[in-house]
Amino acid sequence: MRTLQGMYPRAPIQYCKSCGAAVVYRLPDDGDTKPRAVCSSCTTVHYENPLNVVGTIPVWSGPQGLQVLLCLRNIEPRKGLWTLPAGFMELGETTAQGAERETHEEAGAQIEMQSLFTLINVERVGQVHFFYRAKLLSDVFDPGHETMEARLFTQDQVPWDALAFRTVRDTLDRFFADVKTGQFGIHHFDIS
Repeated sequence: MRTLQGMYPRAPIQYCKSCGAAVVYRLPDDGDTKPRAVCSSCTTVHYENPLNVVGTIPVWSGPQGLQVLLCLRNIEPRKGLWTLPAGFMELGETTAQGAERETHEEAGAQIEMQSLFTLINVERVGQVHFFYRAKLLSDVFDPGHETMEARLFTQDQVPWDALAFRTVRDTLDRFFADVKTGQFGIHHFDIS
C-alpha cells in the first residue's frame, strides 16, 4: 500500500470541513476501496480530487508568420520563466471558459476560442491540464499582475530552455508538429 504522501500530492487533510474535528485516513464504511479522510466525529468523508489547469495556445498570423503568445511569469512557481497563459479552473465555469478567462487575466489578450488541443494527466502533482487552441484577435496585450510580459514568438524564437513547465513544452512541441502537417488533433498523454 502506498503511503498517504504517495497517494496524495498535496498535504493530507487534517480537520473536517463540516465540524472541525480531526480526520483519519481509512476505508469508509460505504464499501469504498480507497482510504479517504473520514471525520472522527461526524463521519463525513472528504474526497480529494485532481485540480484542473486550463489554458490556451494563442496564435497570431502576421508579417512574421505564425506566432504564439507566451507570458513571462511574475509569480511562483517558476517566476521569471515563460509559459502559455493558464491557471486553475474555477467553480462555475467550463474548461474552455476557464482557459479564456486565464488568457485574459494573464495576458490581457482578446481571443477566439478554438478546439481542445492537449489533455495531460500529471499524476504526481494531482493535476489534469487542458490546453485549447485560440486565435488572437489583436496583437496588443495588457498583462495582469501575474505576468511581467506577454510577447509573441515564432517557433524559432520560443525560449525553449526557459519554459516554466513540461506541459507547456510538450504542448508547444505537438502544436508546431501539427502546424507542419496542417492537421490539428487532440493530444492526450500522461506525464509521470
